[in-house]
Amino acid sequence: MIPSMFFFLFSQLSVGMLLTLLFISPRRIGKGFFKFASLTAAILMGVTLAFDFFFPSPYRNGNGPLILLLISIVLTILYNRVVNLDKFSVALALLTTATATGLVSIAWDSLAFTRLLHVAGWEHWLLAVNHFAATALLGSVLLTMVFGHWYLVIPKLSIDHLMKLTKVFVAAILLRLVSVVVTFALIRTEPSLSLSDVLPALMLQQGIFFWPRLLFGIVAPIILAVMIYSTVQIRHTQAATGLLYVAVVTLLFGEFFSKFLLFAVQLPF
Repeated sequence: MIPSMFFFLFSQLSVGMLLTLLFISPRRIGKGFFKFASLTAAILMGVTLAFDFFFPSPYRNGNGPLILLLISIVLTILYNRVVNLDKFSVALALLTTATATGLVSIAWDSLAFTRLLHVAGWEHWLLAVNHFAATALLGSVLLTMVFGHWYLVIPKLSIDHLMKLTKVFVAAILLRLVSVVVTFALIRTEPSLSLSDVLPALMLQQGIFFWPRLLFGIVAPIILAVMIYSTVQIRHTQAATGLLYVAVVTLLFGEFFSKFLLFAVQLPF
């Protein structure tokens, strides 16, 4: 269980950082942040692969996701070097390809996951949707938090960039909420399952993980997102960065509990 949870969490975190980088431009911000962020993402992906090498997941069919994640690492490192040379068009193509490869790796890993209940034949696609939403959420909150520190490096940097990333973070929260709602909706289409059976299992038997998952993964991030958005509007970057720190911690806990519930009830939430 732990190897799969680790692979899910950190592959989504690193690929999500690459995905969020696509919303801002090194032409306007400078290449320094993009070098740092892409290197961080490559390191996280490398740690994920190394952990899987020593502790392989027993719930995956094949090594396709690992190969694709390795390709994404190589492309990310190439991006890091090309953006340093100010070749921004080539760099964007590399970043886009690295992100797409990482997303396909996450999708493949979801489709190859063997520990799922049958949900009208949609269970693996349902897991992929949840993992895509988690990827966007984890990557956007971490990258936005790191970017908040860049105002200490470049004090005259436009607040518009932080506002754009904040909006991406808010959209990612909404997407994650939708993925959870879709899960409950599709459960109703499976004759062998019913909400009257699933909800007590979640709220009572797995309540010690379900309620923290909602609190840290949905409720607290929504409240924090409103506070962060308001703080960025008044151009208080340090306060926004502090709130983003809290958001990163809460979402890591929230997604950890989400991954645990995946094994406990064999359904994505």
